[in-house]
Amino acid sequence: MPTIKALAAHSPGGRLEPFTYEVGHLAPEEVEIEIDYTGICHSDLSMLENEWGITTYPFVPGHEAIGRISAMGEVAQTKGLKVGQRVGIGWMASSCLHCPQCIQGHQQLCLQGQPTIVGHHGSFATRVRAHWVWAVPISDALDPSSAGPLLCGGITVFAPLLHLNTRSTARVGVFGIGGLGHMALMFLKAWGCEVVAFSSSPAKADEARGFGASKVVNSRSTSEMKPLAGTLDLVLITANAPLDWDAIVNLLAPGGKLHFVGAVLEPVPVQVFSLILGQKSISGSPTGSRGEIDSMLAFAARHNISPKVQHFPMSQANEAMDHLRAGKANYRIVLDADL
Repeated sequence: MPTIKALAAHSPGGRLEPFTYEVGHLAPEEVEIEIDYTGICHSDLSMLENEWGITTYPFVPGHEAIGRISAMGEVAQTKGLKVGQRVGIGWMASSCLHCPQCIQGHQQLCLQGQPTIVGHHGSFATRVRAHWVWAVPISDALDPSSAGPLLCGGITVFAPLLHLNTRSTARVGVFGIGGLGHMALMFLKAWGCEVVAFSSSPAKADEARGFGASKVVNSRSTSEMKPLAGTLDLVLITANAPLDWDAIVNLLAPGGKLHFVGAVLEPVPVQVFSLILGQKSISGSPTGSRGEIDSMLAFAARHNISPKVQHFPMSQANEAMDHLRAGKANYRIVLDADL
């Protein structure tokens, strides 16, 4: 029986330990990818610690994998992919392809979809398996050593630009200049938007401007936000921290949109009257569809957008997770395969 070497935790918040599991024969529509790099997303940490109450153990993190196809099922072989081809695997490992969401091109919303790290072993491993639809070809124009975070964090902040019909003339605010937020600034700048960065860390101001922000505002200062009231067409929340939600809604111009991609765990109280009078809206979204991921990667290649990353050997995954847990990640972390 074929086996895969991985790193797994056996309890909430547990240390990652060497773990070998049997995988059986490839299903007809599956591909197997030999991993070269895998990013670490905050979702990996949330799942490791069972913050969302959906983790099963042993738990193998990792859903920002870059590698090469090492094997394909007989159906996958007919879908234009080749053994040896560089591909990536993001949040989704499979979707049914026949439900209304899939038929309409929203495969990321498939109720039967299989996330890569929910009830499925992820990419802190030598290899990972997924349905051929979610094995995304990686262009030679992208640096494979830093492309992994685009497959989760990147598409998470790019997809709303498509879903919300964001104009290139829009004025957009981004709250949280971290792993998600710094990519949002780069995408929005290249999109043509005027971008305001909101951060609680003054030390990030110069970097935020380098990523594309035209203005940097303290996200904890109502007095600094007040002059911007009624001026932003879109506010993107990439952080998961509690904020002054009424002050943030007041930033929106008439018809403006407050959109969540950060997993804020507390309730978000808002004054409905403010929404009604300004015809404002609040929404959220997960990852994107396969087609949207392809568009995002093409956009990143065209505009030379690459996440800022730090590298750790995969064998030091515990140290890398501790680095992320302590808030020390220099935007994104990528593990280099060495198991």
